Amino acid sequence: MNDVIERVAKLKLIPVIKLNTPAEAEPMAKTLINGGLPIAEVTFRTDAAEEAIKIMHRDYPDIFLGAGTVTTLDQAKKAVAAGASFLVGPGLSEPVAAFAKENNITYFPGVCTPTEIIKAQEYGINVVKFFPAKAYGGLATIKAISAAFLGVKFIATGGINADNIAEYLASDVVIACGGSWVVDNKLVSLGKWDEIEKLIREAVTQIQ
Repeated sequence: MNDVIERVAKLKLIPVIKLNTPAEAEPMAKTLINGGLPIAEVTFRTDAAEEAIKIMHRDYPDIFLGAGTVTTLDQAKKAVAAGASFLVGPGLSEPVAAFAKENNITYFPGVCTPTEIIKAQEYGINVVKFFPAKAYGGLATIKAISAAFLGVKFIATGGINADNIAEYLASDVVIACGGSWVVDNKLVSLGKWDEIEKLIREAVTQIQ
């Protein structure tokens, strides 16, 4: 495992964060740190993502930053330039995979079939995001697929919550889970950082 994968495996949970404006970056960073989960996957689902990553990278170096919902080469380049240490995609983009390989950047592409895993391995990728996990059969599907791919590990994302994360993390082929329930976008929009911190603390206690 490289350093990025080791850090993800140690933290076990990647908060999947959608920020509506760059102004939310600073309180979000403080909330993650105070909650004991200094890692973030800032998704490119809004125009605020690039600037938010820049702010968090510059002002909160203790946070382990990734960029999520990366679907294009342009997004990948912007994310890395802004300070992202890893890239996460809902699917596998070959231009992004090639860029990541050439620049020694960790990329977790979304997969849900053996064919996609084979394609990821062609780019030297052995840790993939199984997405959307719940919709594609959850842990049972991960275990079934993993039997054909010795050495491949998974980050389960999509439908992960406080009720099922322990089950996923108990599997030796799942190194971490991604989830948005700890950083609920409604709470972010309302600026309810204390409530988000409480959810983060509860999740950290649970996965430890």
